[in-house]
Amino acid sequence: MAEIKVPELAESITEGTIAQWLKKPGEYVEKGEYIVELETDKVNVEVISEEAGVIQELKAEEGDTVQVGQVIAIVSAGGEAPASAPAVEAKVEEPKQEAVTQAAQEEVSEDKKDRTIASPAARKLAREKGIELGQVPTVDPLGRVRKQDVESYNNQPAQPAAAAPAPAAKSAQTAVSQEDGKPVERVRMSRRRQTIANRLLEVKQNTAMLTTFNEIDMTAVMELRKRKKDKFQEEHDGTRLGFMSFFTKAVVAGLKKYPYVNSEIQGNELLIKKYYDIGVAVSTEEGLVVPVIRDCDRKNFAEIEADIAGFAKKARDNKLGLADLQGGTFTITNGGVFGSLFSTPIINGTQVGILGMHSIVKRPVAVGDQVEIRPMMYVALSYDHRVIDGKDAVGFLATVKKLLENPEDLLLEV
Repeated sequence: MAEIKVPELAESITEGTIAQWLKKPGEYVEKGEYIVELETDKVNVEVISEEAGVIQELKAEEGDTVQVGQVIAIVSAGGEAPASAPAVEAKVEEPKQEAVTQAAQEEVSEDKKDRTIASPAARKLAREKGIELGQVPTVDPLGRVRKQDVESYNNQPAQPAAAAPAPAAKSAQTAVSQEDGKPVERVRMSRRRQTIANRLLEVKQNTAMLTTFNEIDMTAVMELRKRKKDKFQEEHDGTRLGFMSFFTKAVVAGLKKYPYVNSEIQGNELLIKKYYDIGVAVSTEEGLVVPVIRDCDRKNFAEIEADIAGFAKKARDNKLGLADLQGGTFTITNGGVFGSLFSTPIINGTQVGILGMHSIVKRPVAVGDQVEIRPMMYVALSYDHRVIDGKDAVGFLATVKKLLENPEDLLLEV
């Protein structure tokens, strides 16, 4: 017998939640094959079997919290994979042979459907829509069905034979009840959403957080980007020139000028960091994650844009690893992509500052003695007042503003 244990996940992660079992008792599993998907505070982790054999027992159910090192399944090591067809079938008469073969194929097809690898969000949506996951095409190289695959499949014209079961399946899976005579639905929070909630509340309770605001005239950056974007993309293997690299470089310059904004409280000491690992907040199906771009002071615009694009794709595909999310000295979050005009971002973890970007909106502004229509963006710096005085906070934000309104100076600065 071989025990399947929860592996070491990361230094700061000691437990996870069983998101879904990919194998069932009695099924054969190859060595190195995925057996279970764990949901942790930061990412989902798929655990493999270290032995080939048959699943004898699952010691935890989906939704259970399990600790690192805990035994969650038993595999009978040394088992053999089930044969595709019994040897005695060769002696069966032809009509019966056809019947047996057809039954075997149907059984394999049904078994394949039950074993479809899919994200929890995809499974939930498929149940709600009455969709069999085995019918959903996916572009994932490992055959994993994502929520967007189910959505695309659901948006296709429905086949008459498949459409009938949908209403019953949907009503059976909708957890609607009555409270005070009104319909409500109770949805269990994912482990990641619970963690996000707890950490945001912890930050609010344990920091003296304030927010200062400014606005940036984006005219110069937009014009520079318009002039250079085609050549930039051609010279850097298709990497697009976005706004985030400008903001990242401006932030690095501001952190160098105001080093306390790049620090961390450890007991009664301040750890002032002389490196610049900038977290970029990314929204996913499971909640907000913050992959970290390392050594931004040493990278050029193309390298930063390539890192951001890579992280965005990994986030969409649920492929972010724990190493992608660890560390970070400062964070940038862009609510503008969702249409946010103004907000007060909450500090990320042990950091002491976070910059919030917002929508670019054309507004009338005074330019000298004239009123002109300019593309303007509100920016917000939330900071821990225990570490950063108002003067440094305002100065940091003013530095970011100045460099973005004069992007040529930004290139010289960093």
